[in-house]
Amino acid sequence: MATSFKVELRRGMVVTGKWKHGRYKVERLLGEGANGKVYLVQRDRNWYALKVGFDAIDLQSEINVLQSLAKQKKQGQEPFLFDVDDLYGPDGREYPFYIMRYVLGSRLVVYLKQHGEEWFPLVGLNLLNKLSKLHEAGWVFGDLKVENVLVADYGHVELVDYGGVTASGKSVRQFTEMYDRGYWNCGSRSADPGYDLFSFGVLCLQLHEAKRLHQLTAELLPQNRSAAELIEIAEASAALRPIAGWLRKAFAGQFHDAGDAAAAWRHLMHRRDTHRPSATPVWLKGLAAGSAILLATSVYWLLRNVL
Repeated sequence: MATSFKVELRRGMVVTGKWKHGRYKVERLLGEGANGKVYLVQRDRNWYALKVGFDAIDLQSEINVLQSLAKQKKQGQEPFLFDVDDLYGPDGREYPFYIMRYVLGSRLVVYLKQHGEEWFPLVGLNLLNKLSKLHEAGWVFGDLKVENVLVADYGHVELVDYGGVTASGKSVRQFTEMYDRGYWNCGSRSADPGYDLFSFGVLCLQLHEAKRLHQLTAELLPQNRSAAELIEIAEASAALRPIAGWLRKAFAGQFHDAGDAAAAWRHLMHRRDTHRPSATPVWLKGLAAGSAILLATSVYWLLRNVL
């Protein structure tokens, strides 16, 4: 993989695909990863995310994942991948790119800070369901971390940066050490559902006990890292104690798959809410409101078509 990738797409620049001739006006840089840069672009008054890659073969792996997921798309659902082509950079060189749906949402930490920690159970469930769909298609996300999760209205979750997505059974292509089970001496870096679920568990700790987690990684010698250290943080945390048992199973690789993990998570949600009958959780109110809006919209379009 090239490490001297210096291409900069400036604001106002119009990118034209070499083969399909799609034209996209660059607005701003959204992010930069290990294998490319992502820009916010506009075409026909619609906003998209354009990822320009360092290497055609590397980027093609991400495109294969997105195309695979597109086959699972429900009828009427907006596609995630819109275009694949090559562009000429300001340096005259040719670079591969693809166009994907622009996800309008907040980073996971920001969303919970703005809307409240009580939304965490629903967001966590939606994230597990998202991972489950990915696993069913034969892929593992690999580089799961708080920075790669966006949350929109009513706790809707989207995964971003598919650079680490790996076919099941292969070696994970890209990972972040703190979220890696190999780093904690808890298993291999082979792509399987348990790998993502371990990262999900660390993500939970990162959200609620970031200071203690980072302190732990700084103090422990490599040979002393273990799931027991992570569980100790969870059991000492008021926010994480209710899911400490779930985390123990995730760190030990005891869930059959992400669907199994999501079912166990949902059971914890229901059990917790049963013990608090006097107050309706804020996330549940939001979910009900979202469902009502969706139902009203569906009825409107149905009547419009009939009339």
